[in-house]
Amino acid sequence: MAEKSKRGFASMDAEKQRAIASKGGKAAHAKGTAHEFTSEEARQAGQKGGEAVSKNREHMAQIGREGGRKSRKSEPAS
Repeated sequence: MAEKSKRGFASMDAEKQRAIASKGGKAAHAKGTAHEFTSEEARQAGQKGGEAVSKNREHMAQIGREGGRKSRKSEPAS
């Protein structure tokens, strides 16, 4: 399989990508076409993400184990 050469936006360094993206965001706001999340939209997006993550039971179990380990470390010894 032939190697693809990196070119365009993906080949730029992160700082240059940020600068270009920033210009696009400023232009969209100036034009009035930029989307700004309302608190309700943000809440719904967070809920949707939480539902997607919680479907992976193994991932949720790992999160619980890590939390348990951290809480045990902070408890004083009896």
